[in-house]
Amino acid sequence: MEKEENLNQENTEAGSSNEKIEADKQSNNKQEESRNVEEKIELSPEEKIKELEDKLTRTFAEMENQRRRFEKEKDDAFDYGGFAFAKEALNLIDNLERSKLILESDEALKDTEALKKTLEHLNIINKDLISIFNKNNIKPIDCLNKKLDPNLHQAMMEVEDNQKEPGTIVQEVQKGFMIKDRLLRPSLVGVSKKVEKRDENKENLDK
Repeated sequence: MEKEENLNQENTEAGSSNEKIEADKQSNNKQEESRNVEEKIELSPEEKIKELEDKLTRTFAEMENQRRRFEKEKDDAFDYGGFAFAKEALNLIDNLERSKLILESDEALKDTEALKKTLEHLNIINKDLISIFNKNNIKPIDCLNKKLDPNLHQAMMEVEDNQKEPGTIVQEVQKGFMIKDRLLRPSLVGVSKKVEKRDENKENLDK
């Protein structure tokens, strides 16, 4: 009985070994076939040269695109690198204008020599600031008597005026600025609108 079991085990192991050998043969045959196919489709020297030329052309095109992108980023950094600083610096001009308005509305200082000299000094400082901004391509937006442009102006109020076309800027609340061709901040403005006609009959009845 024991001999019979050993014999069956040996037969099983032999069968497994034969299956493994057969699987290895099939694998080797597939690899050989694959090599044969690769040899058959091997490119000719001319085709290899053309393929290399195509790869080089694509590589050079990618390098050129990267170079242009880096150049643009460098130019933007040079031209607009101080954008945030310039925007903050505009507060100096705003504060000067507010200071002038406060001083001019102070009844105790009205028509005094001290007020006159103080306003002169503030005007000088304001002109110097504008000059510095201009040297750095930061320029105020000329908006009075111009048509409202949403890209440059922000309407804060409407002013009745039959002398101007509706939508014409008649008041500058806060000066806007450009840095080169980019908007630094919009002008805050008042625009004209037609005077509303009142119903005279209604007014008489109200009286």
